[in-house]
Amino acid sequence: MIQKITSIDPSLQHFESDLQLRMDKYVQTKNALLQPGQSLNDFANAHLYLGIHRTEDGWVYREWAPAADEMYFTGDFNGWDRRSCPMTRVDNGIFEVRLPGPDALQNGQKVSAIVISGDRELDRIPAYANYVVQDPNDHQWNASIYTSSPFRWTDSGFKPQKNLFIYECHIGMAQEDGKVSTYREFREHNLKRIKALGYNTIQIMAIMEHPYYASFGYQVTNFFAPSSKFGTPDDLKELVNAAHAMGITVLLDVVHSHAAPNTREGINEFDGSDHQYFHAGAKGNHSAWGTKCFNYGKPEVLHFLLSNLKYWQTEFHFDGFRFDGVTSMLYHDHGLGVAFSDQKQYFSMNTDLEAVTYLQLANELVRQVNPNAITIAEDTSALPGLALPLEVGGVGFDYRLAMGEPDMWIRLLKETPDEYWNLNNIYYELAIRRPQERVIGYVESHDQALVGDKTVMFRMCDQEMYWGMDKSYRSFTVDRAMALHKMLRLLTMSLGGEGYLTFMGNEFGHPEWIDFPREGNGWSYHYCRRQWSLADNPNLKYEFLNTFDRDMVSMAKKQKVLSGHDRQLLIHEDDKVMVYKKGGALFAYNFHCTKSFDGYYIPVPGPGNYQVIMSTDDFCYGGDGRIYHQCYTATKGEDGTYGFRIYLPSRTAVVFRKVK
Repeated sequence: MIQKITSIDPSLQHFESDLQLRMDKYVQTKNALLQPGQSLNDFANAHLYLGIHRTEDGWVYREWAPAADEMYFTGDFNGWDRRSCPMTRVDNGIFEVRLPGPDALQNGQKVSAIVISGDRELDRIPAYANYVVQDPNDHQWNASIYTSSPFRWTDSGFKPQKNLFIYECHIGMAQEDGKVSTYREFREHNLKRIKALGYNTIQIMAIMEHPYYASFGYQVTNFFAPSSKFGTPDDLKELVNAAHAMGITVLLDVVHSHAAPNTREGINEFDGSDHQYFHAGAKGNHSAWGTKCFNYGKPEVLHFLLSNLKYWQTEFHFDGFRFDGVTSMLYHDHGLGVAFSDQKQYFSMNTDLEAVTYLQLANELVRQVNPNAITIAEDTSALPGLALPLEVGGVGFDYRLAMGEPDMWIRLLKETPDEYWNLNNIYYELAIRRPQERVIGYVESHDQALVGDKTVMFRMCDQEMYWGMDKSYRSFTVDRAMALHKMLRLLTMSLGGEGYLTFMGNEFGHPEWIDFPREGNGWSYHYCRRQWSLADNPNLKYEFLNTFDRDMVSMAKKQKVLSGHDRQLLIHEDDKVMVYKKGGALFAYNFHCTKSFDGYYIPVPGPGNYQVIMSTDDFCYGGDGRIYHQCYTATKGEDGTYGFRIYLPSRTAVVFRKVK
């Protein structure tokens, strides 16, 4: 197995012992977890046993709380009497109580667990609660009994498409009104927009329940509860089912890298100890995020997390996961301040082998539940083998987010005028990756749009964006921003990965930043929404960018750009011209800020006719229409290479396809 990964990436041959240690840890952990003949799919069923469930003659509630001395169950069903419903300790730290009769618990009733630990009496939301709601009066969170009739899924046989065009989205801020939007509204209004743009995958953030709305869903308290801010669990199922009917894959942005520090609402100190789900002491606290760090070496924690993945797959039909904060999981120092410029940094005492093992187990389980499932790792470190299969010695992810790409673009836009951009460096950042490891390329995600940062378009336009996006308005600032917005996306989509991602609204250059309602902004929703009317307004230039994004995705699909191999044909730093082939398309860019070239020689792989199929300068994209959609015949030069000449305006990209 190790020989396979080192043959794929010979640079890892010096670390064979470390790679072997990684795989040995994975095998040993799996053998310790499973009974003979048992699979991970058989094992990951904690949610079917623990939590609140109907039985043939009533209800049962079970909870794992090993450090608790006593437990009680209370709620609307017993008038919130704190002692009338004691729980019995059964085995392995599990407490249980049975309530006879089908009406002992009813939908909508609020319930809570009471944990007695020493002289402390602690109120806790059941760890496996499937629906958690906030009281509008006292703002307190409680578990709510939620059962429904078996959902009528109509997505039998649905399979994700291989080449991912991902639309990253947040349900709550997906509408234009100043409020928290809902699963139903997203299903009714947003899915058709996404389909029309050509994106075949949605990656949904902030689904797992989180009391602090402004955390963007990254401080989870209730891992088995879809956020009630947006509606009911059945509303979420309707959304997923509708997306599948439209051919859209649905990924969950899963947060297993850390958890909210909340005690009453969350699982922190659930049984009264600081080490039930998390590491004890300082090791259990994330120094940068103020959150709790899971103990991935504990079998019960693995049971909890793996069951959580299976739950979202089976109960809600998610097609896979984007794992948040993987870098933080992989290293004991969470990768903070580490450049990862030396391979040794991946194979040191700083690497958390228990976390690596969990991710390997997670990837194996997800494929056992659904062989067509997709997993994506958010990792800045580019750990060797992260996106290689388990059978060759990898960690098992399908893709890694190419987080260096947006960092590069933001850094260039902040620090370097585009006339000084180094095209060789840009090409290298976008095209070079670990052998056979696939990545998702992107210019900007939600990270680049938050308060303290700016979207690419807003960064280039700044305040002029407020009046400069009218189609009757022309200025150097807005023209430059429009041109580079399109060129950066075309270049990143075509060269930057085997998949492509955008955050909702950024495709049409959504203005301003994202700022959730908070005390500092007067609890305003003004910056926590998506202004779709801007893209729909025929008088505004946002329409141009929206149309370009749609046509770019369509072109990439037709020319199989994401599945092709890149072939660099020309980089001329002085002219600021770049030419390469990817899939069935030929791409030519002129990044020069002032020079337009008449009769610029475009090298091509061989003889033939090359048809212009797209240009960032087309009228329909807000350009000046200087590129005719004509056919060019490649001829052989004196040096034996082939090419043709074309007028190549400044800050313009042109896409060709070879025709018979």
